[in-house]
This record gives sequence, C-alpha cells and structure tokens, in this order.
Amino acid sequence: LALNPWDVILCISGTIISCENAIVVVVIFYTPTFRAPMFLLIGSLATADLLAGLGLILHFAFVYFIPSEAVSLLTMGLLVTSFTASVSSLLTITIDRYLSLYNALTYYSEKTVTRTYIMLILTWGASICYGLLPVMGWNCLKDPSACSVVKPLTKNHLVILSVSFFMVFAVMLQLYVQICKIVCRHAHQIAVQRHFLASSHYVTTRKGIATLAVILGAFASCWLPFAVYCLLGDYSYPALYTYVTLLPATYNSMINPVIYAFRNQEIQKVLWTVCCGCFSSAMPFRSRSPSDV
Repeated sequence: LALNPWDVILCISGTIISCENAIVVVVIFYTPTFRAPMFLLIGSLATADLLAGLGLILHFAFVYFIPSEAVSLLTMGLLVTSFTASVSSLLTITIDRYLSLYNALTYYSEKTVTRTYIMLILTWGASICYGLLPVMGWNCLKDPSACSVVKPLTKNHLVILSVSFFMVFAVMLQLYVQICKIVCRHAHQIAVQRHFLASSHYVTTRKGIATLAVILGAFASCWLPFAVYCLLGDYSYPALYTYVTLLPATYNSMINPVIYAFRNQEIQKVLWTVCCGCFSSAMPFRSRSPSDV
C-alpha cells in the first residue's frame, strides 16, 4: 500500500496529542490533591484526547503494517469513542463552569461530586456505545454504497454523530453566553463595591469575554468544518476532502491541554516542580476555581 502523506500527518498529530495529554493524565492521576470535580473533568478530557491520539497512531500502523478489516473496525471504534468522549467532556466542563458561577454558594458540596460522577458515566457510556456500533455490525464493509466520507462508518452513523455534535455545540454556546452575562454582572458588582474605575471594570469584563471567545472559537473552528462535511459529503467524494476537514478536528485534541490544563496554576505548579525539582516562592500562585475564565 502506497504511503499517503495525509496519513503520516495524522499519525504525527496523534503522537503529539498522545504526549501532551499523557502528561496531563499522569499529573492528575498521581497528585492526590487533584480529586476535585474540576480536575476529574479535565482528566476525563485528557484521557479521551490521549485515546484519540493513540487511535490515530494505531490506525496508521494497522493500515500500513497489519491490514485487516477486523482491526480496522476496532481502531475506528476507538477513534469514534475517544473523539465523542472528548467533545462530550468539553460539554461537561462547560456545564461545571456554569454551575460553579450560577450556584457558587452550594458548588463545593457532596452534591457536586455526585453530579460530576453522573456526567462522567453518561459521557463515557454514550461514547462507548457510539464506538461499538461499527464493531457490532453497523458498518459498510459489505455495502460500499452505504459508506460515509469516513470508511467503514455508514452515512447514517456519521449523520447521527454530526447532529449530536451540533446539539452539543448549541448547548455550549448557550451556556457560554450565560457565563458571559454572569461574569459581566459580577465584574460590575465588584467594581461598584470596591469603587473601581469604569475602565477597570471594562478591562476585567473584556478579558473574561475574550477568554470565552477563544475557548468557544477554537472548538468551533476545529470541529465545524468536519461536522458540516459529514452531513453534506458522500462516499464518492475524493478522500482529500475528508483529510482536509478531519485534520483540524484532531488539532482540537492538541490544544485542549493548553486551554484547560496547562493554564491551571495548580497543574503549572506540579509541572514546574517535576521539571525543575523545586518551586519558586516568587511565582504567583492562587487556587483557581472552575469558573475562572
């Protein structure tokens, strides 16, 4: 089988994704203080992205070195499960951030921990079900005309995944709009109570809105092209279109650790300690809540 440069690029992306998210998973798993709901959700996201990176690597290896229909279905199932879990984990993080602002007084309670575990169970349960569909027989290996732009997934399967993505995106957009309103209201209240100047209130609000725009914009720019193409594309379309839209989607798993993990100062402190063997007391440190934007 001739080596496809696009497959090589996807494999390289998978390697970078795996390395980044492996660091996050190890830090959260081996740090006893990282058991709060916020870190559990970040760990879920990192685990999903780690599996997505490994899936890209395994897909490349099996396609070119161990070609097999059964193995192809397994790797495709892994990719569907991991990417679905990644998108769903982003939704759970958004819900957690919203609730931490909306119910700030009751957020740090046992109820929050229970809700977090329920969200994780639903996220991974639904993702695994989606991933098992190709393995359990819902594939187009025996009927090429039923194939989607991502073989061996059927067109109907990919349509369901795409519609699910748009539903998740719509909910996230609505929640971030509400978060933006709460942030603006809180910034105004703090400015009034502490007699800040209007310019200070404006700077704080603009910074919060800009951060939210980056988070949602990165997610949308990575996944929207592929989701739209999955709805409009056909199995007869050139494979180039699939690669061009799928590659940016993988970049979302590459930037997720930067947005959701490496910006967290507790995780920064642990990484700094591991890398340098010490922690500079001069480095500013404060506990970040999930509502920090």
